[in-house]
Amino acid sequence: MRTSLRLFLLTVLASARLQAGLVVDNEPIELKPRPEDDEVEQTFTFKNTGSKPLTIVRLESTCSCLEASLDKRVYAPGEKGKGKAKFKVSSFTGRHEKSLRLHTDDDQEPEKVVNFVLDVPEVISIEPKLLEWTVGEKPEPKTFVVKMTGTDPMKITKLSATRENVTFESKEVTPGREYVITMKPASTNDVTIGALKIETDSKIPKYSRQMAFFNIVRPELAEKKKAAAK
Repeated sequence: MRTSLRLFLLTVLASARLQAGLVVDNEPIELKPRPEDDEVEQTFTFKNTGSKPLTIVRLESTCSCLEASLDKRVYAPGEKGKGKAKFKVSSFTGRHEKSLRLHTDDDQEPEKVVNFVLDVPEVISIEPKLLEWTVGEKPEPKTFVVKMTGTDPMKITKLSATRENVTFESKEVTPGREYVITMKPASTNDVTIGALKIETDSKIPKYSRQMAFFNIVRPELAEKKKAAAK
């Protein structure tokens, strides 16, 4: 009987410890910027569920793209607080997970991690992101497929490469929607790292210039990449 009571009390105490401290509402916090947004802001709320005042000593972001602030620094027991997170969307596309660390004076939980999910709609898709040849390989042509996946169609207006030892051409598959870019190196004798600049007629400045990449690498490096992928 005493053993059962002891286990019950330990369970209650453990539960209290888990519930104490800072609790964030609706986590992970999701943000859904528009394609044209360069920045997006989101407020979040939390509560001090502990039995003593809680001080937020410091905020620490895991990404330079995230800035955050709080309405104040000290929260009484049971008090709710509000924070604001600002993300620089930049060239992000797709789903990205970011986090903010709240350092507190709570001995049991000195650090609280607030998780965010940034879901940026894709407007231009380039597959693959990288074309690669190995040194000594026959310089066969390879292709990028560019798809305009946003609401408005876009046309490719100009292509240019950062290296002179490649040729390239674009073929429109579906007007304003899909293009195939064929690239071919003059030779594969030398290691090369380069980029293809793709310019479009997008009205959104950050989508008017896109980049795709091409490499010529040593065979041993190519093998290491294949092994790592597996």
